[in-house]
Amino acid sequence: MTHQIHIEPLTATAFAPFGDLLDCSGDPDKIINQGLCGRYHDRATLDFADGRAGISLFKAELRSLPYALDLLERHPLGSQAFVPMSHDPFLVIVALDEDGKPGTPRAFLTQAGQAINFHRNTWHGVLTPLSGTGLFAVIDRIGDGANLEEHWLDTPYEVVNGT
Repeated sequence: MTHQIHIEPLTATAFAPFGDLLDCSGDPDKIINQGLCGRYHDRATLDFADGRAGISLFKAELRSLPYALDLLERHPLGSQAFVPMSHDPFLVIVALDEDGKPGTPRAFLTQAGQAINFHRNTWHGVLTPLSGTGLFAVIDRIGDGANLEEHWLDTPYEVVNGT
């Protein structure tokens, strides 16, 4: 039997237990470049056990709804930020840890101009673009050691629009 989860709007408050919402809401922290650029300063907490921050490019296949969620993963040695290289929204799936396994997942849909940073050790779904190019800049830990833990779900979830 498949369980359903409904997609929620992505807000900083709703996403806070899982990571940082990166966007340009509110006034900029600083005005730079001869007064022509607003800087929204230090919007993500990059957290690495060791190693260094690196920027990689991911080109993910587009997915569609309803989406079958059967795998969650986490990165115990570092945070992981996803910055879309287009203005297309993407699906973000997360779950709190329950005794070393993912709890009930939640699904969020970004808005154009939003990016996310998963806190270290946060259970999350795979990269799930729903439209656009599927091209993302990813800022995460580069270094030795196993930084990927996967958990296959016994019963998949069906991710659907609406509440």
